[in-house]
Amino acid sequence: MSSPEIASLSWGQMKVKGCSTTYKDCKVWPGGSRTWDWRETGTNHSPGVQPADLEEVVKKGVKTMVIGRGMSEALQVPPSTVDYLKKNGIDVLVLQTEKAVEEYNALAAQGVRVGGVFHSTC
Repeated sequence: MSSPEIASLSWGQMKVKGCSTTYKDCKVWPGGSRTWDWRETGTNHSPGVQPADLEEVVKKGVKTMVIGRGMSEALQVPPSTVDYLKKNGIDVLVLQTEKAVEEYNALAAQGVRVGGVFHSTC
């Protein structure tokens, strides 16, 4: 099963190919996507993305995780979150969201088992 292409990104809106939902923030993995609801894990811009935000995607067997920090990179990614991924043998890219989507789509097009979490505003 391949990772779905992110079809479009603009401020506050993301579309995933093959999905009718428009996301504000989203999680993607080989074979699927869903809304990334920060309230589920108590995530805020600081301290930022927690391992709990990534567990669901990690369990899908991804080899690379792309984290989109927002259009202005307001979303933090603490070293403990990067360490969590590396300890699970997962390569990690932490980028501004537009760049993150470009990298994610390039990896997905190459057939890499890539997952991602993307913040589409600040």
